[in-house]
Amino acid sequence: MRLYIRHPTDVPIDFQVGGQATTSRETLTNYSEGGLCFVSEARIEPGTEIHIAIPITPPQFHATGVVVWCHREHDNFLIGVKFTEEETAYAVRMVEQLCYIEHYKQSIKQSEGRNLTGEEAALEWIEKYADEFPG
Repeated sequence: MRLYIRHPTDVPIDFQVGGQATTSRETLTNYSEGGLCFVSEARIEPGTEIHIAIPITPPQFHATGVVVWCHREHDNFLIGVKFTEEETAYAVRMVEQLCYIEHYKQSIKQSEGRNLTGEEAALEWIEKYADEFPG
């Protein structure tokens, strides 16, 4: 049983493992108050510190977490990351925004027939609605 409700999304995610200088871009699978899950081409060992950035909005969301699980799925790996406590409040706000963006993406598909990527939907939603988002 999950402690937090997970919100599915397909937003791009950048990450750095431990102290490595290399940044990788993958796709965020889902997101919750406690952490997130993303798809990776490479296995990342549980217990590894990881820095996450979600490059959809200024300012970008940044958080440090710890890999808590890594499961093979087909030719990739699903990586589960738990946030450190300091980022939890900001993470909750990002969850809310990502849900609104995902809802916007689906409503545009239904009402206008446009298929937006997660990043395109985020940019449009931010331009139209970010100022009205409850703070």
